Amino acid sequence: MKTTILYIGKHPEILNIVVRLLNANEDWDAIGVSEEAEAESIFTSTAVDVVLLGCGIEQESEENLRTFFTKHNPDCKIIQHYGGGSGLLRSEILVALES
Repeated sequence: MKTTILYIGKHPEILNIVVRLLNANEDWDAIGVSEEAEAESIFTSTAVDVVLLGCGIEQESEENLRTFFTKHNPDCKIIQHYGGGSGLLRSEILVALES
């Protein structure tokens, strides 16, 4: 079964790149959104294993999202991802999944 990853980012170009990189892994299924409401909607209708919070999300929104995700699925892994290349991204996800 594939790991479902929800990426939330405010920069469309970066969002597209991250989702493409994630979906290049045959074990992962990535969904990318830029709006918090859309992220919450997807999260409640899809079994999300990992949430990646990208750059551009304001502090208050990030805190609200973390609270929402944790309340609805305490087992979901939430990772702050600011960039750093595909190797770092892969490592961040694998470490989160192992913990």
